[in-house]
Amino acid sequence: MKYKKEGNCWTAYYDADTKRYFAELIYTSREGREQYDYEITREIYDRLGTFGNDNENEELIRTGKMSYSFQNTMYGTLGPERTVWDEEAAETMRKCVRKGEAKGKNRAKASDRS
Repeated sequence: MKYKKEGNCWTAYYDADTKRYFAELIYTSREGREQYDYEITREIYDRLGTFGNDNENEELIRTGKMSYSFQNTMYGTLGPERTVWDEEAAETMRKCVRKGEAKGKNRAKASDRS
């Protein structure tokens, strides 16, 4: 199974250890940055990337359970995370991302040795 899927403004992850699925939406512009993290179902994860444009993928991700939200924009709130609904899910997703990044680095090192 693929453990990571990506689009323009979204990334989805599967954590094989916990059998959980997560997705994040990140928007950056000259006006600031917004990030929204969701715990999603396998059905949502499987459908991601099958649409013609990323707007449909983002709409599908938003049907999941939001676990974290951050906004720092010129026109919105200024400061740290605005809302946290599920601290445990947000921490589990961060661990899943770190594990995936570590695996990617290990693969790169192995291919450099070849």
